[in-house]
Amino acid sequence: MTIFYLVRHGEPDWKFKDERNLKGAMRDYVPLTVNGVEQAEQAVNNNLYLKDCELILSSPYTRSLQTAAIMNRYLGKPLQVEFDLHEWTPDNWQSATVKEIGELWSDYMKHNGCHPPGETRLWETRESLLNRTSNVLKKYVNHSKVMVVCHGMVIATLMELSSEDVNLCGVYEYVINQ
Repeated sequence: MTIFYLVRHGEPDWKFKDERNLKGAMRDYVPLTVNGVEQAEQAVNNNLYLKDCELILSSPYTRSLQTAAIMNRYLGKPLQVEFDLHEWTPDNWQSATVKEIGELWSDYMKHNGCHPPGETRLWETRESLLNRTSNVLKKYVNHSKVMVVCHGMVIATLMELSSEDVNLCGVYEYVINQ
C-alpha cells in the first residue's frame, strides 16, 4: 500500500500574470504570493505526518515547484518533477484569454468532463487527466508514503471531489493498494 499525500500549491500571484500580460503556457510561470509562501510553510508545519514521506513529487508549474521547494526546506526529502502532474489543460496549450478559459471550464462542467459523442473540444477530458496522473503515481507504488504537490483539478479528479472543495495548500490522502 502506498499513501500519497496530495497537496495543492499555495496561492499564485495572478497579479504578476496580469502585469506582464502573460498568455498561454506563460501563465504557468507565476510565483506564489507572500500569502502562498505562508500557506506552504503552515501546511508542512501543521501536517507532521508529511515528515514521514520518502520523497516529494511536483508538477512542473512554478506555483507547485515553489510550494514543493518551501516544504522540502523543512523536510529535506528528494524532489522529483513529473510533467504529467500538470494542471488540467482547458485550451490544449493555446493562448486562450481568461474569459475563454472560463467558457471552456463551463463547457467541461456542462459535459461532466467528457467530450460529447462525435465531437471534440479544446479542453482535456476528465479521463485523460485521470489517466496521466494515475500513470505517474503508479511509478511510485514501491514507496510507502509520497508527497505530491500539484493542482486543484488533479486532486479533485483523483479524489472525486468538486474542484471548489480543494483548498490552497490543502493535504489529501490518496491510497493505492498494490
